[in-house]
Amino acid sequence: MNKPSANVGYFPNGLPYNRVGRGPRNLVLLQGLMFENKPLPAFLNPLYGMYYRYLTEDYTIYIVLPKRGLPDGYSMGDMANDCATAIKNELDGPVDVIGVSTGGSIAQHLAADHPELVRKLVIHSSGYVLSPVAKSAQLETGRLAAQRKWRAAYAAMFGPVIARAGSSSVGLIFRAVCWLAGTFAAPKDPTDLVVMIEAEDKHNFKARLGEIKAPTLVAGGDNDPYYPAALFRETAEGIPNAKMVLYKGVGHPASGKQFREDLLEFLRKGIAF
Repeated sequence: MNKPSANVGYFPNGLPYNRVGRGPRNLVLLQGLMFENKPLPAFLNPLYGMYYRYLTEDYTIYIVLPKRGLPDGYSMGDMANDCATAIKNELDGPVDVIGVSTGGSIAQHLAADHPELVRKLVIHSSGYVLSPVAKSAQLETGRLAAQRKWRAAYAAMFGPVIARAGSSSVGLIFRAVCWLAGTFAAPKDPTDLVVMIEAEDKHNFKARLGEIKAPTLVAGGDNDPYYPAALFRETAEGIPNAKMVLYKGVGHPASGKQFREDLLEFLRKGIAF
């Protein structure tokens, strides 16, 4: 079976991806919520390479988003099934999976519904359900996006971060990014974003966490404005073979030297549970 030859493209079933690294094992990174379901342009692929450089010795990484043209009512489980098809048909599964934020919601369905395809699972700054703050921010984002009020939609999405940052340089940067993205990176069609937000609003995987059999690392920061530490803890406690790592003073998504070390340790050797 041939792996996809391009660094940027679409799997045959329509899932967009960016590929970085040439390591011997495949890793699927399910990306957080984006305003459009498409790969980043090829000229930005080196940025992905720098961000995930510490994984590329071991892995070829496929950074994956849901397909374009999502029909109304498409669920997180449906998106997970699409991922399963790509993994099985294109990547010689099983693979290791990292689900970031919204990607973590999809990853939970993938691991539970297709255990033969997920070797190890990382739920990265995500949980079994959205927090009330995250739900509110996403629903407002979807409402504004449906009206094509893109600058306001970006501001709503990052509202919890901006509110926490206040008038600091971080807050000012995020405000500027929202204005620039809403002005120069406005999607042509809001449908996919709205469908994904509605799907995640319905996502509550608490009763099914016990179905996840893969060794799992739940990693998050205690300063995450979208997911409180208690939600990371409850998610890990519901999975039979899971461990939680919480990073002090870290926001969304979790990052930093200790996170990278813990992630590599888990993926290479596993963490004692």
